[in-house]
Amino acid sequence: MPFLTALKEYPLTYGIIAVNLFLYVISAILSGSIADMNMRVLLEMGALNGTLVVGYHEWWRLFTAMFLHGGMTHILMNMFSLYLIGRGVEMYFERKAYLSIYLFSGLLGGLASLWMHPDPNSVGIGASGAIFGVFGALAGFFLAHRHKIAPHSKAFMKDFAIVLGINLVLGLSLPSIDVSAHVGGLVVGFLGGFVISKNPKWVWPYSLAMLILMFAVVQYLPSYYAQVLT
Repeated sequence: MPFLTALKEYPLTYGIIAVNLFLYVISAILSGSIADMNMRVLLEMGALNGTLVVGYHEWWRLFTAMFLHGGMTHILMNMFSLYLIGRGVEMYFERKAYLSIYLFSGLLGGLASLWMHPDPNSVGIGASGAIFGVFGALAGFFLAHRHKIAPHSKAFMKDFAIVLGINLVLGLSLPSIDVSAHVGGLVVGFLGGFVISKNPKWVWPYSLAMLILMFAVVQYLPSYYAQVLT
């Protein structure tokens, strides 16, 4: 498929990949290395850290951390995963549903990471939570329509095994990645994919429910951190 044709067919997937690559180049320039990013640079650019997010209320880091990566392996693995999975979601879902699932998976995956890792020295980065959410959305879609699209299930499971293997390797090899964000993103994406597959108009109730959930977690985390860190 020619690049321009693919760009027109999957603008969100390629757009998200482009943003991630652009910010990686910026972080590489500031770090003085193309292979490994300086953690101080990543913190300055918006990486997740419990003290900064919960203690100083820098909640915007939940968003910015989704587009930062710790090194060449990290960015390439994540973007390859998004390339494999994102185009399928963009094919089966409306773009507003795709964006909603991607963003809420990443944001709530970040909150799950903060919940599980209150260590003040912990730094979280990466698009893995959002990407797992996109993958979960496809799983939800296949479950919702399992009786109609059985022939596609083998191809889906093949992609599932590839992405799962990639992120297992990442989770074991890179200290800045944690499984809690993956699981959080996967659950959020699966719920969104299943619900919206049943009725595309449910994207708005889904988005509202995710906002309420985020608000509840944000309200709870400060008291939780106070208990754990004292």
